[in-house]
Amino acid sequence: MADNIEKLLGELQAGNATIRSMNETLEQRVRERTAALEAANHELEAANHELEAFSYSVSHDLRAPLRALDGFSHLLAEDPDSQVSPQGRQFLERIRASSQKMGLLIDDLLSLARVSRQELKCVPVDLSAQAGEIRSALEEQAPERKVDWHIAENLSARGDPVLLKTLLDNLLRNAWKFTAERPDARIEITLCTMGGGKVFCVRDNGAGFEMAYADKLFKPFQRLHDAKRFEGTGIGLAIVYRILRRHGGRVWAEGSPGQGASFYFTLP
Repeated sequence: MADNIEKLLGELQAGNATIRSMNETLEQRVRERTAALEAANHELEAANHELEAFSYSVSHDLRAPLRALDGFSHLLAEDPDSQVSPQGRQFLERIRASSQKMGLLIDDLLSLARVSRQELKCVPVDLSAQAGEIRSALEEQAPERKVDWHIAENLSARGDPVLLKTLLDNLLRNAWKFTAERPDARIEITLCTMGGGKVFCVRDNGAGFEMAYADKLFKPFQRLHDAKRFEGTGIGLAIVYRILRRHGGRVWAEGSPGQGASFYFTLP
């Protein structure tokens, strides 16, 4: 009897030793994997910072020669002594249009880079007031347009006021652009509850989009519509995504061709 107990105790001790060894091995592997992941994350962050710095630098350095190209093309086209033929003037106008388009793209790239570089200053923000200011600016730019606006009152959130205004500016300008062909254009920004949380919504009845391509909306340079019908650089919604990511929020969209689009976003 005593021999059996002693044998069992020996087996138990051996089993415990094996378990301890396996646990130590597992813990070591976890530490190694964690260290590898942390190193990879640091490398990825460093690479992203370098890429953003490179993008900012290149975009900034390109602005001066583009301004020169646009300016001198304009002077040459307007100079009565330049002896430029009518066809030559058309070419100059095309050069100016292309340089101006590139300038807009560079400005948007700089904005995209600034979103990641700018320090967050979180304070209470009146989103209704910001939306109203953006509406006034849009109406001043195109006073001939008739748009039915609905901006809910007392919309507020906590975040960086500059970035949140940039967020709203991109979403509302997006709605303004894609309702341009609607005589009964309607744009609204409201607040609703989803899943027990507060969700903001910017909705329009414009061109809409196919839901099959919804995952492309927030990636840079992704366009779902003909650039001749709706101008743009394809950067605006990428800026929206980065601003919300920096605030710890989310953004998603729903739409239907010819029926408009709804952009939902959350802020902590």
